[in-house]
Amino acid sequence: MEQEPLKRTALHTSHIESGGRMVPFGGWEMPVQFRGIIEEHNAVRTKSGVFDISHMGEFFVSADSPEKVDACLNRLLTNDVSRLKVGQGQYSFLLNEQGGVVDDLILYRQSPNTFFVVVNASKIDEDFARLTALSDAGVEWSNRSGEFSAVALQGPESVDIYRKAFGKDAPMPSRFELSLLAWREQTILVARTGYTGEDGVELFFPHSLARPVWSLLLEKGAMPIGLGARDTLRMEACYPLNGNDLDATTTPLEAGMSFAVAINKPDFVGKNALTVQIAAGLSRKLVAFSIEGKGAPPRSHYQLFLGTQKVGEVTSGTFSPSLQKGIGLGYVSAHASAPGTVLDMEVRGQRVPIVIKPKPLYKGHSL
Repeated sequence: MEQEPLKRTALHTSHIESGGRMVPFGGWEMPVQFRGIIEEHNAVRTKSGVFDISHMGEFFVSADSPEKVDACLNRLLTNDVSRLKVGQGQYSFLLNEQGGVVDDLILYRQSPNTFFVVVNASKIDEDFARLTALSDAGVEWSNRSGEFSAVALQGPESVDIYRKAFGKDAPMPSRFELSLLAWREQTILVARTGYTGEDGVELFFPHSLARPVWSLLLEKGAMPIGLGARDTLRMEACYPLNGNDLDATTTPLEAGMSFAVAINKPDFVGKNALTVQIAAGLSRKLVAFSIEGKGAPPRSHYQLFLGTQKVGEVTSGTFSPSLQKGIGLGYVSAHASAPGTVLDMEVRGQRVPIVIKPKPLYKGHSL
C-alpha cells in the first residue's frame, strides 16, 4: 500500500528558514529541533520558546440549549462540563467501554451552548468519528481542524512577549480559560494551559495569520522550539503523552489523573469499568523516576524489576537537561509504586538502579 504523503503546517517554510530539522510525526512533517534540544529546553525554562502546534485538532460542539450540550458531553467525557462558566476550560478524557483512554483533550465553554475542543493530532479522525457516533440528537459537531494554525508560547517571559507582540491591553486569560484577541481584522483564540510546566499561552488562528504571528513572536524574543525539547519539558513536568503513557489499555486512574474524572456524575462512557477498578483497588500506577548515578537515558519498553520480580515497564524516557540525569515515566505494580522505592531497569541485559520520585520531577513557573 502506498504511504500517504506527510502533511505540512502553514509554518513549514518558516521552520525551514529558521533552520528546523524536519521529521515525520503522527502523519505530519514537523521540526524536531532548531538550535539543539538542550538549548531549546533551557530557553523555555529560563526565557521563552514558541512551538508549532498546528497539527492538533479543533472541534466545535453546540446545541440549542446549554442543558442539551452539557448532558451530551458529560455522557461522552469523564470530567463535568456543567462546572464551566463561559470562557473556562478543563482537561478531560474520551474513554472506551473498558475505561481505557482513547484520547485526552481540553475543552472550553465558548458560549453558554458552544464548546471549543482541542484534541491530539493523531486522534482527530478517530475522536470525531466516535464523538459524533455516540452523540445525542440535536447536538452538532464540527471538525474545523483544517481551518486552524496554532502555536504555544511557553516560558517565564512568555506573558511579557505576548504583550509586546499584541499590545499591553491584549486579553490575557487566567489558567484554563479562553479569551478572544482581535488582530489584523481576524480573531485569535487565546488559551492558557501549557504542556511544559511553564506559564504561557496557546494561540489558535486562521492559516493566513500563521507566518505573521510566528515571525512576530520570534522578533519579540521567543526562540523556536521543536518536538525534541517538547518531550524533555513535558517529562520533567510529568505530563503523560497519548500513545506512550496513555492508551486504550490504560485508565485515567492508573495514570494518576483522577482529577479529570467526575466519577460521581451520572453514567458516562467507561464509568462502569472505572467504578469496578476503584472498588478493587489499582493494581498498577504510572510513576515518575530518575536514574541515580550515570547511565544511558531510559527508553520506552525497558523492563522494571523489584529484586527478581518484574513489576513494570517504562513508557517514556529521556535525559533531563534541568536535572542532568536520566528520567522517565512507567507503569509499575501498585506495591512497588511509592516514592523512594528503588527498582532495577534492564538495559541491554544489564540492571540499572532507578528511584521512584514524587511528581513533578521538576517544578517550573506555571500558575
